[in-house]
Amino acid sequence: MIPPLRGILGHLRPGPGASGAQTSFYYLFRPGPGAAGAQTSPRCLFMDSASISSGLVLQSQSTDVYQNLALEDWIDAHLDLDQRRILLLWRNRPAVVIGRHQNPWSECNLPAMKKAGIPVARRRSGGGTVYHDLGNLNLTFFSSRKAYDRRRNLKVVTEALRRLQPGLDVQATDRFDIFLNGLYKISGTASRLSRKSSYHHCTLLYSADSSAISTMLRPSCPGIQSNATPSVPSPVTNLVDHAPLLQWEELLEGLVHQYNTEFDLSSPSVFVDPTDESQFPGVGNMVAELRSWDWTFGKTPKFNIETPLELTDEPPAARCSALLHMEVKNGRLDRFQVDVPSEWLPPELSGELGSVLVGERFCPHRAAAIVSTVLRSETGRFHGRLRKLCEAVLAVIG
Repeated sequence: MIPPLRGILGHLRPGPGASGAQTSFYYLFRPGPGAAGAQTSPRCLFMDSASISSGLVLQSQSTDVYQNLALEDWIDAHLDLDQRRILLLWRNRPAVVIGRHQNPWSECNLPAMKKAGIPVARRRSGGGTVYHDLGNLNLTFFSSRKAYDRRRNLKVVTEALRRLQPGLDVQATDRFDIFLNGLYKISGTASRLSRKSSYHHCTLLYSADSSAISTMLRPSCPGIQSNATPSVPSPVTNLVDHAPLLQWEELLEGLVHQYNTEFDLSSPSVFVDPTDESQFPGVGNMVAELRSWDWTFGKTPKFNIETPLELTDEPPAARCSALLHMEVKNGRLDRFQVDVPSEWLPPELSGELGSVLVGERFCPHRAAAIVSTVLRSETGRFHGRLRKLCEAVLAVIG
């Protein structure tokens, strides 16, 4: 039975030992200075040193992608990892998670995700885009920066799988992925290094929705040119497709056992609630930031879109080709130019369209509301052609 976090952590002050020495407890959290350097609460949480020695395994009770990513960030920012390791196990309801330096419009099928109610989240680590659902296990290895070792962390996963299913051929690659039978990717990896601490997280495909993976992980917009970190596609598979008798709880227990074995620990497993502000003060603000448009889309590296547009008028069915060029900075249109033959549409009308879009979020719903004002103002004989141009531009935006 895994105890709740509250059963191990508490708002306690260290007990006096001989001659007033502090005994029995040590700081798990980095203490915040109070008056005259006194330690303050609630950032000062203590743990019985006999309970966790130098390691701890946490299992998140949340399946919300933003809450779990915020928990990672909170642990990295607040826990003292100088002399101890922590393993966090977590999984999410369907979501797409992009790397810190990635472009969601080139990595995700945003229209399909919106239709399916699947959110996109930008994490603080690098790496590529991954699809999460309840059939995907996430493991985050926390340690000091000095003890950071991705290959050793992945050894925990591969050795656990070999012990649980000796017939599985699982190998970590030079890119720090894990492949099954040398062909199928079952785990991707990413990391974040701070000045003193580090975390390395990886996925493990157990029984994820493979059709959703292929549907959601495709570009939303054509013609994107960017220096953002691209994902490297690989064929994927689920563990249960090759080891149908492997149970979820058996997998978790095997990973925890191998983690303790690899690092010579006796880490207890603890359920944690990432929404509990009494245990993780300030985590709610971190969740709110991760949910925000400014973080998810506004942190996208600058990119350009250049794509042809095929325009067709209403009867008498006049056709023309146009070239659309857009520059997007901080998630907003920074430059808009569309080259349309002047005999098909007067330049002042296409110019008016650009003037109202520049400065706005690169978002189909916001853009649709903006262009509707342009269409309402043009009631002459070019209204139909302007509408066709607006529809083509909105289709590119998504």
